[in-house]
Amino acid sequence: MSHDVHTPVPAEEPIDNPGLPAHLPRPTDVDPAQAKRAERQVSTLFILAILLSLGFCVAYFAVDIDATFLGWSALNFALGTTVGLSLLFIGVGAVQWAKKLMDDHEAVEMRHPVASSTEDRAAFMESINAANRESGFGRRPLIRRSMLGAMAALGLPAIVVLRDLGPLPHSQWKTVWKKGMRVVNDVSGMPIKPSDIEVGQLINAEPAIFYEVDEEGERVVEGTELLQAKSKAAVIVVRMRPEDISPAKGKENWGVDGILCYSKICTHVGCPISLWEQQTHHLLCPCHQSTFDLADNGKVIFGPAHRPLPQLPLAVDEEGYLIATSDFPDIVAPSYPELHRDQKKLDKGDQA
Repeated sequence: MSHDVHTPVPAEEPIDNPGLPAHLPRPTDVDPAQAKRAERQVSTLFILAILLSLGFCVAYFAVDIDATFLGWSALNFALGTTVGLSLLFIGVGAVQWAKKLMDDHEAVEMRHPVASSTEDRAAFMESINAANRESGFGRRPLIRRSMLGAMAALGLPAIVVLRDLGPLPHSQWKTVWKKGMRVVNDVSGMPIKPSDIEVGQLINAEPAIFYEVDEEGERVVEGTELLQAKSKAAVIVVRMRPEDISPAKGKENWGVDGILCYSKICTHVGCPISLWEQQTHHLLCPCHQSTFDLADNGKVIFGPAHRPLPQLPLAVDEEGYLIATSDFPDIVAPSYPELHRDQKKLDKGDQA
């Protein structure tokens, strides 16, 4: 007798005794006191995980970044230990819960055709609901609450670390550039004279403040502050024939003999750029191919960027070195939703 292709074929019944040892109940299955003790143990592990997640946040702000412990970074040791133990306790707690408290019985799952019948799908949903009941998730509130609290607390270290990746672009308007600050080569740290630059050349540069020292010989800017300042103040200096440049109104005196200075930070998502086409005067971003015309005020001519590259006004000091005449008049940052509002405030001089 043949079967229709859409008619499920009944599965064969399993053998009565496959040779498995007799199933023995666990101590927590027969002794309510041990079950209660196991429940408290699991909840304690979850609560410890919560405390360790909080400890991560405390250590992040309390431990000095330069402190050491047994030759290691004390901060890294504290952060790694707290978040690692937090994850460990959550895992151990979940395993203990499954081994000691969830319902313990053998189940047989029959094989079925690929196209399940309505009855099979209903049976599957019933098994899901039964698993939920057997886990005790609904009738063990102490475990449920402590586990959910431990999982939620794990989000705190993530929030702390992600927030500290760097300053938010919103309201971060200023860079360290100021009137009279020299432009220096970012490799040698040497100040730049106009005669050092040939037509068609590009130089990666930065402000001289990164090399200044105080009366005691200490660097004026160092550590994390130095890295953050460098990331925003990086510039490129290019030289073109003056007749090729079309300065916008008010920018006629922002260059020196065809030498112009622009931010190295792409206005799309902030990638550093320095891919320079001498003949076309175009600057290309390697990340998403935004292209800026440096002979036309850093105007965007291709790609996803929507704002011109910020230009730094230049002059020459008494010793003949290139200097900035002010900070960037435009915001140096990747684009973000509040940018246009912030630019209007900057134009009004409201940088508080």
